[in-house]
Amino acid sequence: MSTLVLTPEDVREALPMSACIERVADALAAYSRGDATNPLRWPLFLPERDGAPRILGLMPGALPVDAAGGEAVGLKVVTVHPGNHGTPYDTHQGVVLLFDPAHGTPLAILDGSEVTAIRTAAASGVATRTLAREDATVLALLGSGVQARTHLEAMRAVRPITEVRVFSPSAEARARFASRESARHGIRVDAVDSARDAVEGADIVCATTSAREPVLHGDWLARGAHVNAVGACTPDAREVDTRTIERARVYVDSLESAAQEAGDLLIPGRIDAVVGELGAVLLGRADGRTSPDDITLFESLGIAVEDLAAAALAVARAEAAGIGTRVALGGMRDA
Repeated sequence: MSTLVLTPEDVREALPMSACIERVADALAAYSRGDATNPLRWPLFLPERDGAPRILGLMPGALPVDAAGGEAVGLKVVTVHPGNHGTPYDTHQGVVLLFDPAHGTPLAILDGSEVTAIRTAAASGVATRTLAREDATVLALLGSGVQARTHLEAMRAVRPITEVRVFSPSAEARARFASRESARHGIRVDAVDSARDAVEGADIVCATTSAREPVLHGDWLARGAHVNAVGACTPDAREVDTRTIERARVYVDSLESAAQEAGDLLIPGRIDAVVGELGAVLLGRADGRTSPDDITLFESLGIAVEDLAAAALAVARAEAAGIGTRVALGGMRDA
């Protein structure tokens, strides 16, 4: 028995965004139906370095045979280092481990940074496809890092985006992002001078920052806008202000996770604003958008079954295409 190892380049090749969106939707529905096992992530908070928090997180889970393309058992081990912004290193580092459900042997090891980048945007793609207005064309990106890049791809996969505005505190970084992504996608991407300039009049807003205080203010949002709040994943940090939560119909990937981790909701004491899980909307058990004027918000915390669904898809496609490297791991007795 050998273990498949997928590098970041392998994961990108084997995990196209459109296919990942479909697989993550299946996983979220399975989770809300009660068919998936997804304990709360276990965080080890490391001492701050240069004023930046550091976390080592363990995220185990299991998907059933009939969800997300087949049974998947494994976990993601991830470090979160917001201080990596502006360096060659991604803020999220780690690996996703899949195990053979029959014998427990290591089935695959995947680069966790790339899986996280793609599956997080894919979950926002599911939310946007489910909750945003169908005629949404103007996208605001807050942040110009890895998640901004993958979110632009995901939003274009589910809505006819024709105009993009990007803001991040670094003028150089946002200008570089705008130039690169305009060329890559063949659409207009404008680097703007403030978060407000990006958000006002936008149909879809993706907050993909490492901010610990609000960078998105609810009074800026146009009627009918949809928001993906992605960056804040601890109870003491938030990207959106209280006014945003007050104006929005709020949806989460996991009610259990939101009650423990969603600073966007916990800091203002508005966990009661949650309409339901995104998976419940997909199953028809919770209402989504009820009016063209509704403001909808997906509070994305990221749960293990999303990683496992994405990883299982990447492994299946990699095996079919001959992508990756095989190594001998796992204990086996001689016959």
